[in-house]
Amino acid sequence: MKIILNQDVANLGEEGDVVIVKDGYARNYLLPTKAAVMFNKTNMSLFAARERAIAKRKNEKRTLASDLKAKLDETTITLVLSAGESGKLFGSVTSAMVQEELAKLGFEIERKRIEVSSHTIKMVGTYSVRIRLYEDESAEISVVVESESQVKARELAAAKAAAEEARVAAKLPLKRQRLPLPLMLQRPLKKLPRPQRKLLSMLLLQPRKPKRSPRMCRLLK
Repeated sequence: MKIILNQDVANLGEEGDVVIVKDGYARNYLLPTKAAVMFNKTNMSLFAARERAIAKRKNEKRTLASDLKAKLDETTITLVLSAGESGKLFGSVTSAMVQEELAKLGFEIERKRIEVSSHTIKMVGTYSVRIRLYEDESAEISVVVESESQVKARELAAAKAAAEEARVAAKLPLKRQRLPLPLMLQRPLKKLPRPQRKLLSMLLLQPRKPKRSPRMCRLLK
């Protein structure tokens, strides 16, 4: 059956395209859902009037696809999977896995646009995965596949390094800080003569109680 698409239909065409499909597909899905209309002179005239608006929407799609391509080409995702000592995965990377990781980064990509052939990625390593966008536009993302043992070893090494840094820092002498005088002592100190005020301030600001010299004791009397 010959029909005119009323909207974009995956794997079939875009709005305004004239396509030929099986009668059952048209009668049971495309026509009842208004995704398409019958091909005739009346409908062709209606779409001719919408031609400018359809062309504008297509240009917008091309612009969005170009912007998305620029972002995806710079994107790297990491998948952590179970693997043997040789690096061979217990399973394989699927388009669903890639779609899920991209969604975490804010990319809403249809799974069917992600080209990950079955049994293509079976080892740990870095791979390129192609994503079909609009018309002939496509992007390639970088997929890093790591084993769970690799991640655990890296985390353990980081924890050991942090513990060593903490141990070294604990052995360093603490820098003495000069604390401000309590507010209740600031006003009485102002009434003392300057030599006595200076010595008393030094005593109060020391972290540990210093030994008083005979001269210091005479001045404080």
